[in-house]
Amino acid sequence: MKKFIPLIMVAGFSSPAFADITHKMTSSFQLTTNAAATQVERIGSTYTVSGSGVTMDVAGGNSADNMVGGLGTLSSGVGQGSIATATQTSAGGAYSFSQSFIQGDVIETTAPAVGAVSDYSSQISTAVGSGTGTGTVTSGHTVTAVGGGAGTSSIGQFVTELTIE
Repeated sequence: MKKFIPLIMVAGFSSPAFADITHKMTSSFQLTTNAAATQVERIGSTYTVSGSGVTMDVAGGNSADNMVGGLGTLSSGVGQGSIATATQTSAGGAYSFSQSFIQGDVIETTAPAVGAVSDYSSQISTAVGSGTGTGTVTSGHTVTAVGGGAGTSSIGQFVTELTIE
């Protein structure tokens, strides 16, 4: 028994271990129902012309009015540009002529309805979300997120954090 006394004394008087332990468990949900929205992009009209050694006729009738053409007023997406006719100034002489017209989008005066097609080059339309999503957490930390229908999103998460200092 005397042999165990020093062992008991060493074991009984040892230093205790000190540590800070933090454990956090967090559950969260994000439930979203979208609003109706329409996003459009429009392009502008462009007219370019270049040339040399030619006579220009915009008004028609084969008369040299020396006008180069231009943009008119768009009406519901129908181009109204003044496109020039070019005639070679000197027969057999050097000449070059180029023109291009890109019809832009007409400027709408009313906002498009959701799902309606308007006179724009690019249009994205989203209907209003239907319903509301749900989220549940059980005592066993099971996270369940259920969407509510079109135009909704349900996101659930469970986070556990263990810190030992």
